[in-house]
Amino acid sequence: MDRILDVSGLTKIYGAGCESCLDLTGPEAQTNQCSACGSVVACQDVEFKLSRGEILGIIGESGSGKSTLVRLAHMEEEPTAGCALLFDRGDETDLFTLNAAQQRWLRNHRLGMVYQNAHRGLDFGLSSGGNIAERLLMSDIADYGVIRRRARKLLSRTEVPADRMDETPRHFSGGMQQRVQIAKALATDPPLLFLDEVTTGLDLTVQAKILDLILEIQQELQIAMIVVTHDLGVVRLLAARTMVMKYGKIVESGLTDQILEDPQDPYTQLLVSSSL
Repeated sequence: MDRILDVSGLTKIYGAGCESCLDLTGPEAQTNQCSACGSVVACQDVEFKLSRGEILGIIGESGSGKSTLVRLAHMEEEPTAGCALLFDRGDETDLFTLNAAQQRWLRNHRLGMVYQNAHRGLDFGLSSGGNIAERLLMSDIADYGVIRRRARKLLSRTEVPADRMDETPRHFSGGMQQRVQIAKALATDPPLLFLDEVTTGLDLTVQAKILDLILEIQQELQIAMIVVTHDLGVVRLLAARTMVMKYGKIVESGLTDQILEDPQDPYTQLLVSSSL
C-alpha cells in the first residue's frame, strides 16, 4: 500500500530539557517528568508509518502522550526532535522543515482535524455553513454559489439537516457539533484526517452514530485516519492497527484484534482487562 505518513524519532519535551530527560522518563521510570530538570517528556522517539486509506488507532491513559503526538503531526506544535514525511500527490514533504506559512497551507488544504472540544475546531460566531465556507475560502475557492453548494452537500453527508445550515453551532447538540466539525474537516478532500477523542463526553447512542458515520466516510472516500482515544471500543470498531502509549512512549503496536485479544505488554493487558 502507498504510504501517506512516515514518522520517525518524534520527541517533544516541554521545558528546558537536559541530557538526562530521556533516560529518567518513560514507562520504566513510571513518569514523564524528568527528576533532574523538571521538564515533561510528552513524546519520546515515536515511530510509525501510515498507508493511504488506513485507520491507525492510538490508545493510552490521560498523559500518555497520544494527543501531543497528533498535535505534532498536525503541525500545531514544534517537535524537540524527529521527522514526519507526508507523501501526497507525488510529493514527499518533511513537515517540520516547512515555515509557518507552508505548514498553515498544508493544514488548510491537505489535512483535516476533528477535536474532542468542538470549540477548538469550529467558530461559534459563524453558522455551520459559514464554518465550512471559511475553510473553502482558505483553499482559494471564491465563488459564493460553489461554496454554498459544497457546504450543503458536506452537511448533508454528515447528516446535518439542510434547514440548519445557517444556524450557529452553539445551538446544536454535542453530536451535531461533531458532525459539523467532520464536514468542515472534509471540505478540501484531505487524504489524511486526525480524530482526537471525538466521542468523549457524548452519550452512548450518539457515540455509536458518530462512529458509524466516520466508518462510512472512510470506506467511501478511502481517507487515512489517525484516531486518538482512551476507549478500546472505538479502536476495535475503527482501527485496523493500533499503537499503545504510556508516559510518552509506544509500548505495543500491531493489528488491533491481536492487541485487544492477546496483549503482550503488561500495561496493555491492564488496559484491556479494565475495559472488560
